[in-house]
Amino acid sequence: MERILFVASEGVPFVKTGGLADVIGSLPQALQTYEELEVRVMLPFYDEIGEEWQEKMEYLTSYDVQVGWRKQQATLYTLTHENCVYYFIANDYYFSRKGIYGYYDDGERFVFFSHAVLAALPQLDFKPDVLHAHDWQAGLAVLLAKVMQPLPDLKTVFTIHNLKYQGLMPTDVYEDFFQIDREHLAGMEWDGMINSLKAALFHADKITTVSPTYAEEIKQPYYGDGLDTIIRERKADLQGILNGIDTKEYNPLTDLHLPINYRTARSKKFENRELLQGEIGFSHHPERPLYVMVTRLVEQKGLHLVQRIMEEFLQEEIQFLILGTGEAEFEDYFTYLEGMYPDKVKTLLTFSEQLARRIYASADFLLMPSKFEPCGLSQLIALQYRTVPIVRETGGLKDTVTAFNEETGEGNGFSFTNYNAHELLHVLNYSLEIYHDAEKWKQLIKNVNKGAYTWKESAKQYKRLYEELVASTNEYDEQGAI
Repeated sequence: MERILFVASEGVPFVKTGGLADVIGSLPQALQTYEELEVRVMLPFYDEIGEEWQEKMEYLTSYDVQVGWRKQQATLYTLTHENCVYYFIANDYYFSRKGIYGYYDDGERFVFFSHAVLAALPQLDFKPDVLHAHDWQAGLAVLLAKVMQPLPDLKTVFTIHNLKYQGLMPTDVYEDFFQIDREHLAGMEWDGMINSLKAALFHADKITTVSPTYAEEIKQPYYGDGLDTIIRERKADLQGILNGIDTKEYNPLTDLHLPINYRTARSKKFENRELLQGEIGFSHHPERPLYVMVTRLVEQKGLHLVQRIMEEFLQEEIQFLILGTGEAEFEDYFTYLEGMYPDKVKTLLTFSEQLARRIYASADFLLMPSKFEPCGLSQLIALQYRTVPIVRETGGLKDTVTAFNEETGEGNGFSFTNYNAHELLHVLNYSLEIYHDAEKWKQLIKNVNKGAYTWKESAKQYKRLYEELVASTNEYDEQGAI
C-alpha cells in the first residue's frame, strides 16, 4: 500500500478561500476508493476553522519548531472526516488571526508551517511514502523534505494550482528562517528573492498542475510568470492532471442550498430564478436569458474584456447578474453598470456559497473570459447545474468546454480563442442566437446534461504517478543492495 500525505494551506470543509480548498477536500476521498492507497492531509489550525470541527479534534502531541532565532511550539491535532485522517498544526502566534492570508509575515508563517510538517513526520503512526504539497504555502516542505530527509525514501510531488502566487521573501531572511546550509539558497533563489514556489519546482521529484493545457502554457513566458525557464528544465517531470469536482456536493438534485431541486428540468431552473430574483430585487423577465458571473473581481478573470463590450451587449434583450468582490476598479464598474441598466443588470458585491449555488441553478449562461485559468471550478459547477459556460480557450477552460458545433451537434458550451473584447462580444451574440433557436438549444442542453466531471479519471492518473514514484524507490533500493 502506498501512503500519501497531502500538505496544503486550506481544505474543505474546514477552511476555504478558493479552488485549492475544494481539491484538498475531495481528491483524497477519490484516491481512497483504491485499496492500494491511504491518503492523509495536513493543514494549519486556523482560528477560522469552525467550532463544530475544533470540538471534534483530538490532541496528539506538542513539539518545538525552530524558525531562525525563534523557538515556536507546534501543537498537533487530528480528526477523521469521511474516512480520511486530517492533521492540524496549531500555533497561536502564526494562525490565531482573522482570515488566513494577506499578512505582512505570510512568508514566515508558512516557513513555520513547513518546518512543523517535517518535524511532525517522525512522530506520526503514519509513515508516508509520498509527500504531496500544494501551492507555494506548502512548497518549502518539499525543499525541507529533500534537505532534512526526515523519513528514508520519502518521495515528493508538488502541484501548482496557480503559478501567479509564488511566496516571495527577501534573501536576507535566509539565515533567520532556515536552519540549513547556505548552499541550499541557490535552489530557492529566483530573480534576487527567495521564491517558495521555485524551491518546490527545483526539489520535487514530480510536478503536476491542474489541467493539461495549463501544463503546456506555463512553459511559455506569457503564462510562466517569470518561472517558465525552470519549468521547461523540469518538463520531463511535469504532468497536467485535470481537476474534477465533488459531484455529491455539487448536485442540483440534492443541494440543500436550492429552494427547488432538479436534475435536468429547465422549468425548475426558471422557478429557482424567479424566486432568486424576487429576493434580491432583480426584475423578472422570463423571456430574457440570464447571463451570470460568479468570480473574484480581478484582472485574471477577463473583466477588462467585459468592460469593453458589456454595454453594447446589453442593448440585446438579456439580463446579467454578477456575484463577487475584489478590486475597486471592477466593483465600481459593475455598480455603475447596474445604475445605468437597473432592469438588466444586478451587481452583488459580496460572496455567499448559498447565493452562488442559487445563481448557478438559475442561470442560462456562465461567463468566464479569463486571461488565464489553471483549471477553473466555476465552469464545472455550471455544467453540473445545467448552465452553459462561455469561456476563453485557456488552461482548464479549454480542456473542459467544447464549443458548440451546429453542423455536428457536438459541444457543451461556447468559446473564443484570443484575449480580445470583440471576440468575446461575437461569441456572446452567437450564444444568444443559439438560445433563440429551439432545436439547436435543445441539442446543446442535451450535451450539457450528458457531461460527467468527477475526480475518477484524475484520481486514476495520480494513483499511477504515486505508484511509479514508489516503484522507482524500490528499484533503486534493490539495485543499491546488489
